[in-house]
Amino acid sequence: MAVSLIVDGLSEIAPDYDALVCDVWGVLHDGRRAHEGAVDALRRFRKACGPVVLLSNAPRPAAAVAEQFERLGVPENCYDAIVTSGAAAHDDLGRRAVGARLPILHIGPERDRGVFEDLAVDCVDAQHAQVALCTGLHDDETETPDDYREMLAHLAARHLTMLCANPDVLVQRGSTLVWCAGAIARIYEEMNGKVVYFGKPHLPVYDIALSRARDSASRDIRKPLAIGDGLQTDIKGANRAHIDALFIADGVHGEELGSVTAENLATLFEKAGVSAKASMAALVW
Repeated sequence: MAVSLIVDGLSEIAPDYDALVCDVWGVLHDGRRAHEGAVDALRRFRKACGPVVLLSNAPRPAAAVAEQFERLGVPENCYDAIVTSGAAAHDDLGRRAVGARLPILHIGPERDRGVFEDLAVDCVDAQHAQVALCTGLHDDETETPDDYREMLAHLAARHLTMLCANPDVLVQRGSTLVWCAGAIARIYEEMNGKVVYFGKPHLPVYDIALSRARDSASRDIRKPLAIGDGLQTDIKGANRAHIDALFIADGVHGEELGSVTAENLATLFEKAGVSAKASMAALVW
C-alpha cells in the first residue's frame, strides 16, 4: 500500500474531481478553531469543481455540527451539506423504539444527547438497559477507555448490543489527542460484545454522502474525492467505497508520521493496510 503523490495544494488535483467528501475534525478544524486554509480550499473547490459534503463521525445531528461551526468560525459558504454518524445512529434508534419506549444506557457526555432527541427512549442504568448507545467518554479530558472496563464487562455478560455513534478512536483537540467512542467499542468487542457502528469507514454513510452531493449538484457525481486525516476511518472508508482519497498528514497521525515523505507515508499506510491517491500536510488550495 502506498501514496502515489505528495501535493502542496488541493488545486494540483482538484480538476480531476467533481465532488468532495471531506472529513471535519482534524481537517476543517481542530476542535477549537477553523483552519483558514482548509476553509479557503473548500470554497475554491465549490466554485471551480463541484459540491462539498462534510462527512463527520460526530455522534450528533447535522444541525448540532452546524451550530458548532458558528463557534469555531467555519462559514456556511465552504460546504453544501453535512452528514454525520449521529444522524445514522438516531435513525437506527428510532427503528428500535417503535411500539414501546426503549430503555437505553447512554455512554457519553450530556452534550451528545441530541442523538436521541424526539425518540421514544429512556436513559437508564446498565442493569436495566436493553441496548447501549456510546457517543464517547463522559469526560474525555480526564478519563480513558480503560476506566469503562468494569461496566463493559457487565454489559457483555448481559449480551447487550452496543450502538457506536462515533467509530473514531482518537481525534485532535487543539494540540491534544482525546479518546472517542470507537475506543470504548473496541474494548467491548475484545470482550466478545456485539457492536453496531455508524459512520466511517462503514459503507452506508458514503451512500448517504454521495446522494447529498448529487442533490446539491443536481447531476450525477462521476469522480468524487474523499479527504481525511484518519487512516482507519477516512482513508479505509474511501478505499471500501472505491473513492480516491487525499490524506491530510498533520492530523491525528501527525506525530506518528513525522515528516511528510514518501518513505514515511509508505510505512504508515502499509501498517494500516490502506492507500491514498495523494497526501499533503494540511488542507490548503
